[in-house]
Amino acid sequence: MHATPLRRHPSTPDDIVTGITVEVDSLTTDLLVLYFRVTGNIDRLQLPAQAASKFQDELWKHTCLEAFLAFADSDVYYEFNFSPSSQWAVYRFDGYREGMTPLHPAPPPRVIVRRREGELDFDVDIHLGAIPGLTADDIKDRELRMAVSAVMESDQGRKSYWALAHPQGKPDFHHRDGFALVLDGGLAGDPV
Repeated sequence: MHATPLRRHPSTPDDIVTGITVEVDSLTTDLLVLYFRVTGNIDRLQLPAQAASKFQDELWKHTCLEAFLAFADSDVYYEFNFSPSSQWAVYRFDGYREGMTPLHPAPPPRVIVRRREGELDFDVDIHLGAIPGLTADDIKDRELRMAVSAVMESDQGRKSYWALAHPQGKPDFHHRDGFALVLDGGLAGDPV
């Protein structure tokens, strides 16, 4: 698949980040691979120090990349957060912002971050079979939709919100209008 641009929410100006793209790939029907690229004046982003790759709550409060997965025929959805520190978080929701449960999949998501001049690259591997409720048969037989988003925090504490698609109104990554990518049984994604 090709790199798909995320769009900045118009209510959140940003003079630091010039673009964010995501490429969605899969090596197997169980392994979802996300390649993120953030471009701009990376030195002016608020970036946490490298840390052990482990579950960490509230990553979304600072610079963070996110993915959301939901079956089209269910209110249940999953949120994945990835920090430049290499920490991660996975949550299951029973419905729109309701019934949040932290998950600790084994194997956990793998987050690799590389920093270059004017660029921050993330490679993220998610073993979907390790997430309760995401069985290989369900992934193969049901329509799986995905939202991809990002929170970028400047060195001055200002935040901008980026997504493949934004619903009307304020930034809201949990809104189903943002689930703009349809993954087929082989996990290849196409925007809707």
